[in-house]
Amino acid sequence: MAGVPLTNVNWQSKLNKAAHHTSDYSSTEAILRRGQDFNITLNLQFVTYSCHSELLSFPLAGPYPAESQQTKAVFNLSEEGASGWSATQKPSEPGCMNFVIFSPANAVIGRYKLKLHIVSGNKSSSTLLGQFVLLFNPWCPNDDVYMANEKERWEYVLNDSGIIFQGLEKNIQQEAWNFGQFEEDILDISLAILDRSLNHCQDPAVDVSNRNSPIYVSRVISAMVNSNDEKGVVEGKWNGKYCSGTNPLQWSGSVTILRKWYRGRYKPVRYGQCWVFAGVMCTVLRSLGIPTRVITNFNSAHDRNINLSVDKYVDISGKTLHLTEDSVWNFHVWNESWFIRRDLGSFYDGWQVLDATPQERSKGIYQCGPASTRAIKEGDVNLDYDSSFVFAAVNADYVTWIHYSNKRKERIYSDTRKIGKFISTKAVGTNSRVDVTANYKYPEGSRKERKVYKKALKLLGVIRTGKRTKIKRHRRQSSVAWRQNTTQPAQTPSISGKLILDASPVIGQDILLILALKNLISDFKTIKVKLRASAILYTRKHKAEILQLSRSIKLGSEEVKNISIKISYSQYKYALMDDRKILVTAVCETKQGASLLVEKDIVLQHPFLTIKVLGPTVVHKAVTVQVTFTNPLPEVVTDCVLRAEGSGLLKEQLRINVARMDPMESSTVQFEIIPYSSGKRQLQVDLFCSHFSDIKGFVMLDVAPAQ
Repeated sequence: MAGVPLTNVNWQSKLNKAAHHTSDYSSTEAILRRGQDFNITLNLQFVTYSCHSELLSFPLAGPYPAESQQTKAVFNLSEEGASGWSATQKPSEPGCMNFVIFSPANAVIGRYKLKLHIVSGNKSSSTLLGQFVLLFNPWCPNDDVYMANEKERWEYVLNDSGIIFQGLEKNIQQEAWNFGQFEEDILDISLAILDRSLNHCQDPAVDVSNRNSPIYVSRVISAMVNSNDEKGVVEGKWNGKYCSGTNPLQWSGSVTILRKWYRGRYKPVRYGQCWVFAGVMCTVLRSLGIPTRVITNFNSAHDRNINLSVDKYVDISGKTLHLTEDSVWNFHVWNESWFIRRDLGSFYDGWQVLDATPQERSKGIYQCGPASTRAIKEGDVNLDYDSSFVFAAVNADYVTWIHYSNKRKERIYSDTRKIGKFISTKAVGTNSRVDVTANYKYPEGSRKERKVYKKALKLLGVIRTGKRTKIKRHRRQSSVAWRQNTTQPAQTPSISGKLILDASPVIGQDILLILALKNLISDFKTIKVKLRASAILYTRKHKAEILQLSRSIKLGSEEVKNISIKISYSQYKYALMDDRKILVTAVCETKQGASLLVEKDIVLQHPFLTIKVLGPTVVHKAVTVQVTFTNPLPEVVTDCVLRAEGSGLLKEQLRINVARMDPMESSTVQFEIIPYSSGKRQLQVDLFCSHFSDIKGFVMLDVAPAQ
């Protein structure tokens, strides 16, 4: 029987990795990108072996192989197969056979086995050459994920760390995130996520055959990153205690989460919130080769019935009432991935919104996207997938009502500009913020924006007459105002007011506020003020009551008065042990019945961590890191833990117990890192303590190659 007398197969690892931009993957396996050739060398036992009289072919098998499903191919040497795969032989040294194999740009991604089949006369034999992983290829012009700009490819495919923006529209904060898509096991985990999906369980062969499409793969990942329908990666939780898992605020990267899921035999990791889902999905999609970034939408609407209006109700004390399933989050984080839309047409190519946070079902599953940002901007809310939900998140009206004890309600404001503010992502090549709001909508109040909004209403079957909204195709009705171009009070106000912070508040200190009230008319007024301060989540859901007070204020003709308010540390300390957000509301009523609602969101600041690297950073050379931090509280704290992580710097998350700290005491901790990857690296440090929410910091390092 004919056969090639092999000693070994050389997959030309260094050459192929460099050509395919896969050098950063921590794997000995061949990792390649589709639409691009790769080299293999067969080392022979006999220097004089010749194959000229034999027919060579290359049987290729992916998971659940079938030629009809594009997961199996057989291609002869120097002949392009029907599948688009081909192989050629190149000149070689004695005792070697060099082959160049080319994969089509629409090949199914995943793990393949490659064989060499030899026919000589009436004899044949097959030899397994090995296996490789094939990924999407943003460098290939014929690939659906092709991205022309090299700097953008580096940022959205190769960068393994980043920034996720959080906070408030007027107080945007940076949070470092370790994506770690090239770390050990992460690519295997990403492929395992695909294999655990409902689609795969129902029909593995069809599921695998669809993995040539970034539309399909990204949608499956958006469903699998949450655990609601399948044994997905992360279990979400937005209320109560986190004793049976990890507080979502304590995560600072995807690697620990993905490994915990994988090593725990696919048991969902507890717990996540929107930035965690987005961070994990970004890691998985980048690892598979799909350009992906993290997006933050400030004042993000969750419009349950998709009527493009979100109603908020408060009682006369300023307490938020849950009379509707609609909500507005201080911020919401999702992803965008870059690919063409063969299903919609080239106009909708480019950035596509994907959201793994389980909010609403899409076709029976908690998944969202991909929704074209072009479709969202143009109001094409009828297009796949879930564009109406994302359109509402950035465009809905925000209507505020006061609900009285006799069930009477009074509309206070209809605000058409509150929703979808400062839509943000990390800049290419730096950690600065880039505003991408213009990708989602035309300027607020412009004619084009009004036209798009009305188009979306029509496509959704929403009819508005006067102050009422009727929905043709949705189950609920909601009382709302007509969309205006400004924040519109229900009637001409006779008083105005605002809450002003006396200074930027720091955790552990008292909060000083001023309620500034002004009489807008010449008549004397007595104003009854009911003020409430509550600890809230970033979803603006009430967590704990902090303060309530009532005052009667007299205002003369066009008089202005400032009322000082203090929220002491002792009042809020137990309410803010795992978060730092306070909502202050003041309902101001006159005897004439006119009402004014004033609100202020407060995020308490933490002291900074100081991170110093005491020496040059070089691959495989130990260097000491020094971290200095301060107890911000006027009381002793114990049981603190310092955690550090960073791709290319630490193989696993580092944890160091910190001794007790007296009030306002500073402490210094040193630890050692041994970098194992060169280039720009992000070291993240996090001080966790049960007395307050995490104090986080990060530093960028330039790691030199081994000398």
